Amino acid sequence: MSQNIILTTGIYDLIKDHIRRKKVTPREEEILKLELKNAQQVTRVNLPEDVVSVGSRVTIKDLDTEEEEVYLFVAPDKAKQKNNTRSILTEMGLALVGYKEGDLINWPFKDADRQMEILKVQRLA
Repeated sequence: MSQNIILTTGIYDLIKDHIRRKKVTPREEEILKLELKNAQQVTRVNLPEDVVSVGSRVTIKDLDTEEEEVYLFVAPDKAKQKNNTRSILTEMGLALVGYKEGDLINWPFKDADRQMEILKVQRLA
């Protein structure tokens, strides 16, 4: 996770508020604060197509299990399990937001640390 993430100003503010409200673990907070400190902020129009954000369908590969998973990230108020959408503020959303295709991520999930590679990012909105 040495590369700097790219975020829209809205997502940057959303994550800062999420941290302020203590909705993350202390370890996640430490990582997120460092990522935000070094993040490049852009407008929605200038967000590269291959960067994970709200409205992205993301295919990842778990580097420990070699399994692929697909996530569709949406705004927190739009997440519905029946539509198989996830809030960008879920553990997985926070782990991936701002990263791009080809990036490798290590994240301290509640059940275990995971190493993942972003295989594909598809902008839907």
